[in-house]
Amino acid sequence: MSRNLRVNERIRVPEIRVIDENGEQLGIMKTREALALARSQNNDLVEVAPNAQPPVCRIMDYGKYRYEQDKKEKEARKSQKVITIKEVRLRPKIDDHDLKTKGNQARGFLEEGHKVKMTVLFRGREMAHQDIGREVLNEMIDMLKDVAQIEQAPRVEGRNMSMMLSKAASKSSSEPKAPRPPRPTPPVQDGGSAPAATAE
Repeated sequence: MSRNLRVNERIRVPEIRVIDENGEQLGIMKTREALALARSQNNDLVEVAPNAQPPVCRIMDYGKYRYEQDKKEKEARKSQKVITIKEVRLRPKIDDHDLKTKGNQARGFLEEGHKVKMTVLFRGREMAHQDIGREVLNEMIDMLKDVAQIEQAPRVEGRNMSMMLSKAASKSSSEPKAPRPPRPTPPVQDGGSAPAATAE
């Protein structure tokens, strides 16, 4: 029912079809008589179908109706969740403690209903070891498999590798997790410089 309704004296047509507050048809009446009837019941006369011939009006408590409509709209807005994309950034040489911290951060975002973009940032010659970045993302997938599903598989974007996760349907987490295999360590040149490029 529209919120922009003509009520009581704003109904200008001389004759209307009337429905009482219980939904019973009262037939066609003079508008002034229907308004007097509504007033005698401490109710309002509300035009609910202005394009009908004659227009249809209903006897109701219009103030109560507006209150209920406002309440429903407020509850509907409250129940709507805004889904955003949160980004969690990783390095290919991340240690286990930081990896776990990043995983917990991503888990929190997923449990709130957000999507999570996991991005591995490569620097310099690290781009030659994309397999290490992919392994980091695979570890994240394993760590979050009870709450996440893969929406976009790992892929290279410029100097980064990223994937998109979203919240998964509830699953039983009673099964023990398989131990993670150790991540490969990138070769380091003498003097601690960045890893050397290798041929594919």
